[in-house]
Amino acid sequence: MGKDYYKILGISKGAAEEDIKKAYRKQALKWHPDKNKAPNASEKFKAIAEAYEVLSDPKKREIYDQYGEEGLKGGGGPTDGQGSNFTYTFHGDPHATFATFFGGANPFEMFFGRKVNGRDDDDMEVDGSDPFGSFTSFNINGFPRGDRHVGLGGQPRTRKQDPPIHHELRVSLEEVFHGCTKRMKISRKRLNPDGRTMRTEDKILTIEIKRGWKEGTKITFPREGDESPNTIPADIVFVIKDKPHAHFRREGSDIVYPVRVSLRQSLCGCSVTVSTIDGKTCNIKITDVVKPGMRKIIAGQGLPFPKNPEQRGDLIVEFDVTFPESLPSNAKDVLKRHLPAS
Repeated sequence: MGKDYYKILGISKGAAEEDIKKAYRKQALKWHPDKNKAPNASEKFKAIAEAYEVLSDPKKREIYDQYGEEGLKGGGGPTDGQGSNFTYTFHGDPHATFATFFGGANPFEMFFGRKVNGRDDDDMEVDGSDPFGSFTSFNINGFPRGDRHVGLGGQPRTRKQDPPIHHELRVSLEEVFHGCTKRMKISRKRLNPDGRTMRTEDKILTIEIKRGWKEGTKITFPREGDESPNTIPADIVFVIKDKPHAHFRREGSDIVYPVRVSLRQSLCGCSVTVSTIDGKTCNIKITDVVKPGMRKIIAGQGLPFPKNPEQRGDLIVEFDVTFPESLPSNAKDVLKRHLPAS
């Protein structure tokens, strides 16, 4: 059974956007490993970040509500207008989610690292109220709080997210058949704690390619783009693309295997040996007249279906006929006698 993101944040399924933000603020401050020394604090902190990433995004939340965690992460949800499945993978860095939400990597350093309102920070309780409520116009480590910062005239201005950055991810048909793990190294700009200077940071993103994934399937890593003081980092999106294959061509979950036969074979019959994607061979005996473009189907020897990998598409043998460049006169006479005129 998949994760219950609503339970993790302590909210009901019909919670409003503001309730989700309040719940994340409360839970993240409660379980932040810098403040909470419980053995499971880091694990809880990560789960809280993932729950917020999903439930705060309308598209991810809609898919999760309908299909659960499996449908969200396994590409089992609805397809977009291009027929590709939306797939979500948590980026794995709860501190990045925390920094983006609060506007800084360590708000405790400013407010909780010393006595607040005459109380030691260890005595401070985190509840539904905003612990930063009295600092609404204050920037933390040079970052604006949440997704807002103060604009002209002291009015809060919403921070906009940079457009998604798309990368092609080439996979072979064998990788799609068996499933595989891809590790992609990205370089992005990160803000230093002073909130002004930048550094370049490398990160490895791990992508689990599920069996049967179709070309065009998208894997999204939220907010893994470049940081800046005034914008929310872009999502990094990998789009599955098929590598050209030496023998096969893909049509959805079916695999097309081109076979070339001579004119004599096309007219008189023949046997052809066909390779399958999993390394087996099939022998097909042809007794019918083979026309160019004719297809024979070997059921269940294609790629796995993305939503039901235990079932497979078909292997389609597609025939092409090679015609001779010329014929001797006696051969033409024989054909004229035996072939119908129309």
